[in-house]
Amino acid sequence: MNWVPIVFVTFKVLVLGIAMFFAIKWHYDQGEKGATLAMLGTGVKMTTFFVLALLIVALIAFFVSSMLGLDLRFP
Repeated sequence: MNWVPIVFVTFKVLVLGIAMFFAIKWHYDQGEKGATLAMLGTGVKMTTFFVLALLIVALIAFFVSSMLGLDLRFP
């Protein structure tokens, strides 16, 4: 019974990886050079937004945890 999660997670990662590859390839083939540059700019903006949002959530979680008295010092 211990092999079930390993097999299902491996299968899921494999299937989703193949699907993402073909989705990205199809979108890349559909776009033109100018559209590709615009898509790259949008990707950079979205990545920047995601990293900033992640940093803000982490800081809020750290602040709230400190207010509650949890010890979050690094060793």
